[in-house]
Amino acid sequence: MKIVVVTGSPRKKGNSFAMTEAFVKEAEQCGHTVQRFDAAFMKIGGCHACQTCFKTGKACSFDDDFNLIAPAILEADAVVFTMPVYWYSIPAQIKGAIDRLYSFCVAGKDISGKKCGLITCCEEHDATAMDGVRIPIERSAALLQWEMVGEVLMPGVLEVGDIDQTDGCKQAAELARKF
Repeated sequence: MKIVVVTGSPRKKGNSFAMTEAFVKEAEQCGHTVQRFDAAFMKIGGCHACQTCFKTGKACSFDDDFNLIAPAILEADAVVFTMPVYWYSIPAQIKGAIDRLYSFCVAGKDISGKKCGLITCCEEHDATAMDGVRIPIERSAALLQWEMVGEVLMPGVLEVGDIDQTDGCKQAAELARKF
């Protein structure tokens, strides 16, 4: 299976990256091919709602790094989003990439039938603090007709290394085995 992983954290040693790495390692050990895009280190703007998606041959007429991610998503069997929660929502570093999934809809590209996963964490101990990430991803998957394979929702982590005091990386590896 070809799996695209899109991350949204600017902390390379952070908690969501640790879970991402556990997912990727396990997915590759299961024989999957993983292509990873770290959105926080890419140039990806927001959607301009110009409705000219794929008119230039690329997903977006505003040529930025989303045009590197889009072809990989087209070819993928699965897409996994990983990110921390920022102020009860999706971090800006990945939001532009998620919003630009709209380009597939505008252009009539059939990307249905893919599998989808979510890996996220937050500082608060109340898991509902992740609803601002979980619900949009679930709704986007439903709209795109993707099957939600699973979610890793890890509350109570903030500082680098806090994830090591949880089973978050173990859960991320277990998620990889579900694909």
